[in-house]
Amino acid sequence: MKKFIRILTIVFVSAILLCPALAEQPAAHAIGDWIKSAVIYEINPRTFSATGDFRGIEQRLDYLKELGVTVIRIMPIHPMGQAKKKCSIGGAYSVQDYYAINPSYGTKDDLKHLINEAHRRGLKVIIDIVANHTAWDGVLMKHPEFYKKDAQGNIIPPNSDWSDVAGLEACT
Repeated sequence: MKKFIRILTIVFVSAILLCPALAEQPAAHAIGDWIKSAVIYEINPRTFSATGDFRGIEQRLDYLKELGVTVIRIMPIHPMGQAKKKCSIGGAYSVQDYYAINPSYGTKDDLKHLINEAHRRGLKVIIDIVANHTAWDGVLMKHPEFYKKDAQGNIIPPNSDWSDVAGLEACT
């Protein structure tokens, strides 16, 4: 009985302490008008142009603008994992390093130039970020505590079909 009363007291005190914090939550941001009428075009840098890089995308911005595109969404731009890859070059969603740019796409300056050119044409740019898994040979593997594990403590993919990536625990 004492244990029940202690638990009930903890729950009650926690509720009292949390109520002001919950009541002070900011309102959700209003959706910008631009998104309501956006025409979004997803781009895989390695297949969108003959050169397969940021400069190749940049050369086709006028074409996208003529199509009525208002937003380009670029698939992950980071180096691709090589460990456990499913195809010969690896998958774009198997990210090795979130702070690096895939060298086959160009440099940081090339990316900045692409974004500036898109903005000059009135296009918005969204970069696809993968937040729930990494490459098996990714830099975050230095922190195995971040990853989803099986009963034996082995790092595992987010689901069985995604064998080329390791699932992050906080996001699965």
